[in-house]
Amino acid sequence: MLVTKEQVFAITSIQKDAAMWKDVLFFDVMLTPKIITFVYWLLLLGVVLSGLGAMFAGGFSFGGFFKGVLYIGFGALGVRIWSELMIVLFKINSNIQKLADKT
Repeated sequence: MLVTKEQVFAITSIQKDAAMWKDVLFFDVMLTPKIITFVYWLLLLGVVLSGLGAMFAGGFSFGGFFKGVLYIGFGALGVRIWSELMIVLFKINSNIQKLADKT
């Protein structure tokens, strides 16, 4: 019985999927860094919308416009710092696991 390349590829793909689910279910792979990236973009969108709302709420004035610019600038910076700090924690975990695997 001959096995085609497509059949080998299908079997390999199924084995990879099974290994991926095993890694996820037994916490060998962290999902949270991917979630943090998604949350970062959502928060950034929220910051921009809040800043635009502050700029143009109650009519156009220099004070409101300046306040909106500050919301966007400092809000984006704060969201970025928070996201990076959270991802650094998971990178530390990943590096510690690599060290543990070497010993």
